[in-house]
Amino acid sequence: MAYISKEEKKIPIEDPSGKWSDLTLLPEWEEQYYNVYTARKHGKWVMLKALKKEYASQPEYCKMIEREFDTRYNLAHPNIVMVNDFEELPGIGMAIVTDDVYGYSLRRLIDEKRLTPKILYRLQTQLLDAMDYIQENHIIHHPITPETIIFTEYTENLKLIDVGYDQEESLSPQDTSEDIRSYGRVMNEVLDNLPAKLPRLRHIAEKCEAKGGKQYGSIPALRLDIERRSSGQIYLFISIFIMLMSCLLVWLALR
Repeated sequence: MAYISKEEKKIPIEDPSGKWSDLTLLPEWEEQYYNVYTARKHGKWVMLKALKKEYASQPEYCKMIEREFDTRYNLAHPNIVMVNDFEELPGIGMAIVTDDVYGYSLRRLIDEKRLTPKILYRLQTQLLDAMDYIQENHIIHHPITPETIIFTEYTENLKLIDVGYDQEESLSPQDTSEDIRSYGRVMNEVLDNLPAKLPRLRHIAEKCEAKGGKQYGSIPALRLDIERRSSGQIYLFISIFIMLMSCLLVWLALR
């Protein structure tokens, strides 16, 4: 099974070749122009991204999804969902086929109050690794949000699912600045929903969103500041998290 979605909907599919089966629409992952699905391809779970029906016959949107496939196909990073193919599905049309990722979005983990120390650590390491890679490859993409960050169910590894729709010869300072600003927005929301106050990490998140030249100038500069400040913060969060879990276990045992 792929992304764990609260509102998944089975879609009938007629494929005489037997290549495709178990097609499921995932409304939780819907994008402005695209529907997102999970399906079996030759028995193996994959993810699919296809144009919504109202856009599927319009040439400009067909070129848009082709351009996104071309941009993402050559990306190879452990924290970015891999694109494998671009092919037609019965009743769906042309779709970008990606690796399956079994897990939860950061948005859902925030809403369900299921943040853990490991997730906080992944945001400070794996997310920055992925963002650095995207910038090195001059990828133009939508802002990173809790909806586009997935954590695998068992190992809590981070995966980005919407990482680019075009590639340029170089990125503008505005592109770099917006990436850092979106990282700050994500981190500030996560910090708002943690049981522990982490003032040094909060300072970093707020600096990411700062204006007037006070923002970090690059991902490496941001990463360096996090590495200097975060070890004590993570230890504090882990200690409080363990204490809360211990209190919960005692309460359950006494019921």
